[in-house]
Amino acid sequence: MKIFYSDDILTVRSMLPEDAKTIYDTYFSYGWHPDIKTYEDYYKEQQENKRIVFIAEYNGKVSGLCTLVLEPSEGPWAGKGYPEIVDLCVFFDVHNKGIGSRLLDTAESEAAKISDMVFLAVGVHSGYGPAQRMYVKRGYNFDGSGVWYKNKQLEQYAPCVNDDDLLLFMSKQL
Repeated sequence: MKIFYSDDILTVRSMLPEDAKTIYDTYFSYGWHPDIKTYEDYYKEQQENKRIVFIAEYNGKVSGLCTLVLEPSEGPWAGKGYPEIVDLCVFFDVHNKGIGSRLLDTAESEAAKISDMVFLAVGVHSGYGPAQRMYVKRGYNFDGSGVWYKNKQLEQYAPCVNDDDLLLFMSKQL
């Protein structure tokens, strides 16, 4: 296990195998429809050095995560050597404690070791409003590629659903 950050209350560390079940159970408790395989794959990709997984522990309890895909295969910068921040989430019971910012600080710091730019995608619906505002405040800019849906650039007037797969990409110089 690697520790990326630690103070008296918050630790950001690499993922352990048992974290997959904790993440799954927490998301399920929110009424979301998670797939535990996603989080098991995060651990596997971490072990294969394809993804860095940052787990936040607040007062010793898993409280959020963020991942950094080192060589993304989707989105406007796929295959161009820029890492992508994926799946930033802070559990509901510990919102507004700086955990999301610390996870992003850590992901950006690791990204800066391999690139001068990092990118991410943010959802368009109102549930992503706080994230949209946070990314702009942190210096992320929209890339201009328009809206993406289900991993494809959406053509003008194409039908879509305002769900978690409707995204805008943003980037930040490091």
